[in-house]
Parts: sequence; structure tokens; C-alpha cells
Amino acid sequence: MKVSEGYMPYLGNKTYYRTVGECQEGKKPLILIHGGPGSAHNYFELLDDYREDGRMIVMYDQIGCGNSAVANRPDLWHARTWVDELIALRNHLELDEVHLLGQSWGGMLVIAYLCDDQPKGVSSAIFSSTLPSALLWKQEQRRMIKFMTEQEQAIIQETEVTGAYDNPAYLAVNAKYMALHAADAISDESPEPLRRPKGSGAEAYLTAWGPNEYSPTGTLKDFNYVDRLSQIEIPVLLTSGTDDLSTPLINKTMVDRLPKARWELFAHSRHMPFLDEKERYKRILLDWLNQHD
Repeated sequence: MKVSEGYMPYLGNKTYYRTVGECQEGKKPLILIHGGPGSAHNYFELLDDYREDGRMIVMYDQIGCGNSAVANRPDLWHARTWVDELIALRNHLELDEVHLLGQSWGGMLVIAYLCDDQPKGVSSAIFSSTLPSALLWKQEQRRMIKFMTEQEQAIIQETEVTGAYDNPAYLAVNAKYMALHAADAISDESPEPLRRPKGSGAEAYLTAWGPNEYSPTGTLKDFNYVDRLSQIEIPVLLTSGTDDLSTPLINKTMVDRLPKARWELFAHSRHMPFLDEKERYKRILLDWLNQHD
């Protein structure tokens, strides 16, 4: 397996990237854009075997996290920083013709890129468990919180009043919420890429999003492209799970407005169907890419 790693200069810092495999004739690279903001590329290494399709897989750590971690730069943590980084990476690696897969926040980044920059050379996009509106996301998270026990809801409400987000009782409730709708807590049984230590992106997440998934208070709190989705004319595949933070309502909102969209709902998945239902996700995604090369 051919794996290449490197760094791209960006805003006086450096952006880490990793490529797997090579493109055969007629196949276009797939760029994987991770969530957060402030997560890292690590979980995308679970998709390394997609190279068997004969295409290059490109992943990177967005500035502010992982191998691209930067401390004490709250001025950087807004959407434009990360959109411009994607543009710079495409130029740096000479990725003229590509497919883009954005997961969670990464999908928001792709939506903003497609609407605001109208880039050339994007054959298709995959919106993986993402959102077009921070307000809609908040609305849906608050709805799902109502299915938790009254005591758990009270702990969340009290924490939001006090701001004591390091309270062990709150941390336990939030961890339960994330296990229900995002992914299991990391353990010794987790795949190695998930267990691997990574540079913290906490500052980027807190500044751009907020203290948790259901409280968008940062620079992305007004993110709203619902009424602009009709501008995205390339084919778009939406993927999400029935128990996902990215709820069926959120995905229905997108698919109804995208001119060329297909939606695959994964019955046994949360926020990462490519992990919870790996083989089905792989089959669907590779079929999609081959149809739109």
C-alpha cells in the first residue's frame, strides 16, 4: 500500500496531509474532510482499503488539530480559514479533478466551499452526517435530549446555567448522549487509528462551535446555507444514520433542496456509518464514485 505524508505551509503554520494509493486512468481522487472543528483525520484511516478501487484517497488534519495543531490562535477559528485551507491543499497537491467527502463539520465546510467559491473540478460531493444550518442542528439535538431521563436533562440544564462544563455529572450525561448518537467511547478494543494520541483541537472546537454538540455559541452559530443549497449543481450523495446527530429531518431538509441528490439512510448507524456499517457504506460510496468519475 502506497502511503505518502507531508506538510503544506499555511498561515505561517503547517497543514498535515496523508495520501493512500494511486489513481488509475479515469479515476479521480477522493478528498476526505474531517469533522469537529478540531477533530483530526485519524478515523478516516479506516477507509484506507477504499484505495482498492484504484483511486487516491487524500486526508488531512485541518489547522488547529491533530498534526496541524496550533495553540492560542482564536482569531483563526472561523469557516473561511478552513475553506481557504482546502483550496490551498488542492493547489498544493495539484488536485484539479476530485470528489469531496465532508463528514459532520467537514460537510459544512464543503457546503460553504461549493456555495461561496463555486470551485471547478469537483465531480461530486458526499455530505456525510452533516448539516446546512446550526440552528436546525441545535433544534434537533434539543429534541433528542428530551428522550433522556428527567434527571439527565436537569443536569444539562443546570450546567448551562452555571457554565461548569467540567462537572463530572454533566460529563457523564454528555458522554452518554454522544454514545447514543455519535460513537462509542474510545477503548482498548477500538481500532488503532481511533486510539492513537492526537494534537488537541479543543480550542478550535470551543471557539468555532461551542461547549457541546447541542450548544452552538461560537463563530459558526449563524451558519445557514439552507436557502442556498439549490446553487449546488453537482451530484451530491447524502449519508446518515437513523440514530445520528445528523437526524433524518436534517438530511431531508438538504435533499429536498439539492438539485441532484441521493440520500442513503443507514438503519444501524450513528454519526459514522462508515464505521457502524462499514461494508455497506464502502459498497455504496465506491459505486457512487465510479458513477460520477
